[in-house]
Amino acid sequence: MNDQELLRYSRHILLDDIGIEGQEKILSAHVVVIGAGGLGSAAAPYLAAAGVGKITLIDHDVVDLTNLQRQIMHRQTSIGMPKVSSAKNMLQELNPHLNVVALEQKVTSELLDQLLPTATVVLDCTDNFSSRHLINASCVKHRIPLVSGAAIRFDGQLTVIDPRQKGTPCYACLFPKDQKFDEVQCSTMGVFSPLVGIIGAMQSAQALQVITGVGKSLCGKLLLWDARSTQIDTIELHQRVNCEVCSNNY
Repeated sequence: MNDQELLRYSRHILLDDIGIEGQEKILSAHVVVIGAGGLGSAAAPYLAAAGVGKITLIDHDVVDLTNLQRQIMHRQTSIGMPKVSSAKNMLQELNPHLNVVALEQKVTSELLDQLLPTATVVLDCTDNFSSRHLINASCVKHRIPLVSGAAIRFDGQLTVIDPRQKGTPCYACLFPKDQKFDEVQCSTMGVFSPLVGIIGAMQSAQALQVITGVGKSLCGKLLLWDARSTQIDTIELHQRVNCEVCSNNY
């Protein structure tokens, strides 16, 4: 790190658990953020501010007026722009030393096969089960840690999936693909504006913990946040013996 970087990241370096060694891990990390909406809008700026060396953003959508209630990476002037382009502009204004890659496309297993071999950690900031299952399967396949978040109405959830650790559950252990779940989205059910900020910021914190090795992540646990009551619950998760995605990872 040069003198400017030492000054910029001094508040991290002052933390004994991070220090110079941990900050260097952050600077050399590659984080893939899938979804540049509400969750991504909270997670990506904190990763950028923390000094993550490379951030790859994936999203196929464009900025809409209804997004501005909660998706704080975007501005009034961003309406009609691809979300990844709007997000890249914001992140590079926040920290011009970043390498931000903006991919305006839907996430696919083929794309993740290209990206994950160089990734340090993946953040799932999407809003549908099909994408979450696809991302989970790719991360298990490539043994890349995954921070999965979700937020709808006043309810948020967060977990970390780390296929590097034998016997730890994946997203399909929690929500099997063959089970039917009601697909709820912000466009029809609504979402409390700060909720996506809370869960997204927690996703960035979990990602930085994975990168630096600080503390214990939520691997094997599901955190539930109730914004109505400010109630936090944590549920222990277990790997399903017959999980179609990770059962060979015992």
